[in-house]
Amino acid sequence: MKIICIGRNYTEHIKELENEKPTDPVVFLKPDTSILLKKQPFFIPDFSNDVHYEVEILVKINRIGKYIDKKFAHKYYDEIGLGIDFTARDVQNELKSKGLPWEKAKSFDGSAVVGKWLPVSEIKDVNAIEFSLKKNDNIVQLGNTSHMLWKIDELIEYVSKYFTLKIGDIIFTGTPAGVGKVIANDKLKGFIADKELFSITVK
Repeated sequence: MKIICIGRNYTEHIKELENEKPTDPVVFLKPDTSILLKKQPFFIPDFSNDVHYEVEILVKINRIGKYIDKKFAHKYYDEIGLGIDFTARDVQNELKSKGLPWEKAKSFDGSAVVGKWLPVSEIKDVNAIEFSLKKNDNIVQLGNTSHMLWKIDELIEYVSKYFTLKIGDIIFTGTPAGVGKVIANDKLKGFIADKELFSITVK
């Protein structure tokens, strides 16, 4: 399986990192080794002094598809989840300054938190999902998929032009504003509405 990630999909997050608003979705990949194993803590890698959390709505693909029209995209997933795209911001900034790819900053081991999955049938509207991240019991990120520049079905249409989507693939759909640094002993909890979908400790 592969993890397809979308960058710069929320206007306020684009502003906080002083990035340009893209004309098309920004896409990068994480390998399956980036998934943080269940019940394991997240270990800050020794090559970074500035790892940030980025909470995101996740979509799990449930059938094979290529060149998927957005009006049929809803047929390609039946579960929605929540996760974190951990980012070594200092490494990313250095790579960006040189015009290099981001993988060393975003695709390292354990950089992808994948929480519990919810059936789409339990979600009233996938384009109006409220989600949040708490750090040490304080809300640090609060988002709603209604604020996405590109909605879930539009993302599936876009990425399937370039990559065949396979069963079990996961799309990270982008993070809202409020990203920030983690330090040892931080506790991170992610919620869709009032349902807790993950809880992890930083080491």
